[in-house]
Amino acid sequence: MSEPQHTAHYDPLVHVAPPDRTDAEAEVRARLGRAIRDVGHAVVGRHASVDDLQSTAATIELLAAQLDRGALRNRYEDEPRAGVWASPPVDGEIMASHDERPISGRSSPWGLDFEVHREGDEVVAVVTMRAAHEGAPGRSHGGLVAALFDDVLGFVLNILSVPAFTGELTVRYEAGTPVGVPLECRCRLAGREGRKLFMTGELADAGRVIARTTATFITIDPERFLAGTA
Repeated sequence: MSEPQHTAHYDPLVHVAPPDRTDAEAEVRARLGRAIRDVGHAVVGRHASVDDLQSTAATIELLAAQLDRGALRNRYEDEPRAGVWASPPVDGEIMASHDERPISGRSSPWGLDFEVHREGDEVVAVVTMRAAHEGAPGRSHGGLVAALFDDVLGFVLNILSVPAFTGELTVRYEAGTPVGVPLECRCRLAGREGRKLFMTGELADAGRVIARTTATFITIDPERFLAGTA
């Protein structure tokens, strides 16, 4: 599977490819986001001496203070607010999130490092939970499974070419979610009624469903959505 192209920083929530910062800055932010995530998993999943932990903490505190001296940043500040909506992704296309999207953004310090693509009327994500995601021994924390579903369901909006917010999300956990193995999450539109979009999805381990979701999303007027007043 080919790597997604990020030159336009296509945003599935805003559904528009706006003018963006330089590729150089975007790429280094993505690299930094990945490095921060890796540090988190190493802290949780690896033994280290007290001296090494103290040294790492001091270094990270110094770096955080250095970055915190910069001006406040808002990813929408240079984005046009006109309701310009892109075409839905074609079948098989990788669907790239905006870089700072908390769960799927490649620059997000909290990201789950998964890739999403379209298969017909479904969106499919492949994800491997890591050390910092563990709740019960060898199992992912259930809240992260819910966050995964909420984020992947959001990509269904790409296919529909409509903005919407999560109104209700229900997760049924049918088995523990393992850490360290690839999992497949599939989501799709199940029906609609007025502004309500009814969606369903499953998370599977080697074909065995381990969690299911049902959700209701509420569509939002595009102009209000883009203006940040919805």
